[in-house]
Amino acid sequence: MAQSHTPENVNQADLHAEHHDHVDLEGVRTFGFWIYLMTDVILFGTFFATYMVLQGNTNGGPGPDDLFQMNGVIASTFILLTSSYTCGLALLAMNRGKLKALIGWLGVTTALGAIFIGLEISEFIHLVSEGATMGTSAFLSAFYTLVGTHGLHVIVGLVWMSGLMIQLARKGITPVTKRKVNIISLFWHFLDVVWIFVFTVVYLMGVS
Repeated sequence: MAQSHTPENVNQADLHAEHHDHVDLEGVRTFGFWIYLMTDVILFGTFFATYMVLQGNTNGGPGPDDLFQMNGVIASTFILLTSSYTCGLALLAMNRGKLKALIGWLGVTTALGAIFIGLEISEFIHLVSEGATMGTSAFLSAFYTLVGTHGLHVIVGLVWMSGLMIQLARKGITPVTKRKVNIISLFWHFLDVVWIFVFTVVYLMGVS
């Protein structure tokens, strides 16, 4: 028996279709972010390869042994890895429906990321004061490009996270804000993984 097209049935069909459209849109946005992340992997892979080729080209200028202060770098690494942990705690709070804890842990993550950027800027200022500018040698050009690009990504993450905290305070935990928290968490962990490679390839291998 054919189903009658009453106004109620039509409205239910529209709502059902809108629900599926919404789910598909969220899925597309998440998929789009994964594509972006793959482009970032290629970008950093290129910068790492360039740095490894040029790291010995100092043109008579200072090398890693002369410039890097490992105490500050180790402190920066510890702070950034801790921020990844607090970002994970924010995700756990979101999954438990605890809005205040979610915003609080995102705030701690943002503060730690800001400290990391402050230490990185301080390192760059110190290097420049020592005469190690981007134009001094090919090694330093590759160094500033690689480490500076990572720092720029962290700054973008800080702005992004701050905006998300404002949105969470206004709208609470919704499917849209959940998706955004999941994505910023993925982005932040990705930056931590990149930094581990920077710490190993640039700093540890540079002074060894």
